[in-house]
Amino acid sequence: MRAARLMTTPETSQENDVTGATIWLTGLPSAGKTTIAYELAGRLREEGHRAEVLDGDEIREFLSAGLGFSREDRHTNVQRIGFVAELLASHGVKVLVPVIAPYADSREAVRKRHETEGTPYVEVHVATPVEVCSVRDVKGLYAKQAAGEISGLTGVDDPYEAPETPDLRIESQNQTVQESAAQLHALLTERGLL
Repeated sequence: MRAARLMTTPETSQENDVTGATIWLTGLPSAGKTTIAYELAGRLREEGHRAEVLDGDEIREFLSAGLGFSREDRHTNVQRIGFVAELLASHGVKVLVPVIAPYADSREAVRKRHETEGTPYVEVHVATPVEVCSVRDVKGLYAKQAAGEISGLTGVDDPYEAPETPDLRIESQNQTVQESAAQLHALLTERGLL
């Protein structure tokens, strides 16, 4: 496993292994992926870990501008995000990726890239039912789709291939954001990533 080396303090000159990892949170729009990711990132930073959130909306704006929502464009977007996540994780950062990534083959390609590079990868399915997501409707997407203003909404009129064997499945409708983040924190601890 590749690990970055950081000095703990100038006085001690001792080195500690800093293990990075990519934690990919997949799920439907408004499932709670981003909220859980930011909650966990805050906790990790408080504990002294280097943590970054690669927010899907921000990536679309800055890294994947010009891509649409065809299957091919969605795959390209996921691969770009996966590349950046692996790069950061290989340098000791805990990278939280709350991105829908609707297709199993796209997610598997990202996992294989991490395995090839020896970088830890954790797949989390935020398995909130579409009925709950449509009530939350954080960005108003479900309402727009219902009104016929948009099409291609993942999980409604565009496919979402839920992970069959994720490393963790979170049912966010049954617990608080803090409990969801704690569940993921416990898994990272169990895996030796914290």
